Amino acid sequence: MASTDATLNKQDIFKDGFWYNNAIFAQLLGMCPLLGVTTSAENGFWMGLATLLVLVGSNLIVSLVRGFIPDEVRIPAYIVIIASLVTVVELTMNAWMHEMYLILGLFIPLIVVNCAILGRAEAFASKNNVMDSLVDALGMGLGFTFALLLLGGIRELLGQGELFGFDILGANYPDVLLFILPPGAFIALGFILAGVNLVNMKLKAKKEAELSQAKSEATS
Repeated sequence: MASTDATLNKQDIFKDGFWYNNAIFAQLLGMCPLLGVTTSAENGFWMGLATLLVLVGSNLIVSLVRGFIPDEVRIPAYIVIIASLVTVVELTMNAWMHEMYLILGLFIPLIVVNCAILGRAEAFASKNNVMDSLVDALGMGLGFTFALLLLGGIRELLGQGELFGFDILGANYPDVLLFILPPGAFIALGFILAGVNLVNMKLKAKKEAELSQAKSEATS
């Protein structure tokens, strides 16, 4: 998306971050937490939420201080900002959600090196105003959370017949442990990406049909 200081269409910014430029579905970024912690929908949700909070905070701070950071040190400065926010999130989860903190483990501090967060700070927040940067962070963060939640839910449902710990498929469902193991993450992700590509193809065809109809009406 073009990066200027002019006010952008916030609806388009959000849709672009959530779906069309989704960190997982479109860019295949942040794959480490996606494949590592999504053994359940709950794990995926909390990992996505932690990433969302860091993304929102980093975009806001970078947008606010962008005029004071020299170009020569902007990347190290962004990393320091992101690392500080990750530390806050990590300590908060350790204090208030200790069990989930132990489950997510090393993947929480690894948010610092999530390319999606640094990428939005460099490509968008450093070139746009605070409100646009906030909308961009919400779109990207919620899109990332949706991807983790979707993959975690599918793996939990197919692997254990449960969703958020609730029995969905009944006691007679034969657990398919493959989907709880790392190979199952790749298999499930492959089918999800195929589904996303199919949806995008249909959306593109619909948009082209609408444009064609509009041109026909304009020339008639």
